[in-house]
Amino acid sequence: MGLLTGTLPDFPWDTLAPAAARAAAHPGGIVDLSVGTPVDPTPALVREALAAAADSPGYPTTHGTGELREAVSRWFARRRHVPHLDPTAVLPTVGSKELVALLPSLLGIGPGDVVLHPAVAYPTYDVGARLAGATPEPCADPAARLAADGAGAVRLVWLNSPGNPDGSVLGVSQLHAVVAAAREASARHGKPVVIASDECYAELAWDAPWDAEGVPSLLDPRVCDGDHSGLLAAYSLSKQSNLAGYRAAFVAGDLALVGALLEVRKHAGLIVPGPVQAAMTVALDDDAHVAEQRARYARRRRVLRAALEEAGYAVDRSAAGLYLWTRPAAGGQDSWATVDDLAGLGILVAPGAFYGTAGSGHVRIALTASDERIGEAAARLTGA
Repeated sequence: MGLLTGTLPDFPWDTLAPAAARAAAHPGGIVDLSVGTPVDPTPALVREALAAAADSPGYPTTHGTGELREAVSRWFARRRHVPHLDPTAVLPTVGSKELVALLPSLLGIGPGDVVLHPAVAYPTYDVGARLAGATPEPCADPAARLAADGAGAVRLVWLNSPGNPDGSVLGVSQLHAVVAAAREASARHGKPVVIASDECYAELAWDAPWDAEGVPSLLDPRVCDGDHSGLLAAYSLSKQSNLAGYRAAFVAGDLALVGALLEVRKHAGLIVPGPVQAAMTVALDDDAHVAEQRARYARRRRVLRAALEEAGYAVDRSAAGLYLWTRPAAGGQDSWATVDDLAGLGILVAPGAFYGTAGSGHVRIALTASDERIGEAAARLTGA
């Protein structure tokens, strides 16, 4: 209890209750754009695969079936420009959030160690460091921070591209610089620096050049020079395949690191259910349903962004992902004031303050609502 009350922050979304109540009082009902939870149907082929594997009396394998790991390897080659990924270096996880929260602890990182994460970031990177007893540190330039790390305190660097909440994308040269700096720091101090890249929104790129080229992965040979040592890439099927309820995700990269994580997870019983592994295998081999879902989000994004801009808001960054990183065009307003303004229209959004002090001037607006609700939000914003 002491750890929970003394070390961890309050769960941010609990503090949205007053704004949610105000938005819910709108005559047309609430349009909840505060959480990025998918609302569209899980694809039929995935549901059929889950049902076909429902007779599952034995324990599933912690490492994942060979079929699943091979599907992940094919997906990386086909969709992420990562050829020849060793299927042994793939590990399914119970959603990606548990990996983010537990990775520092699973890697043996603890007191005296520093975990870097983006300056504007989903809160779980911070929470995971605190759970391990390490020090979380928001950082806008991890390559420079590693170069300046005279004591060798930095042991884990979290990257998030596309970023949640701001939709920013790290290019090949930016990623390569962080990898090089981490490897130089590891050699200089004789202690490994792990880079973990949360890439869960990679299939949802909107702006050039990422919409045509694809979002680069940490495991891309152009980024890591074909060497995955010290690197882990996390991915989730929640967004691209509407599988949030399945808790279907994986981590891949350094074979030795994946092996170490596997051993701990065997002891802890952190296992993805067998039917879910079967469903993941089918989902990863099918690109058509991903394209269909991307088209839905693209349509909603166009409608909502146009309405926000017409209503006097600016959308910054947001090149990829499921959110519009938004502020009043005139600037200078605290994110909670913007939350209150939009709640008065019956629209609930998340304040940028949830994602660190660097986000305090913005709000995060999710695209994860039905066409009807997105249209309703647009009508309220424009007075149509």
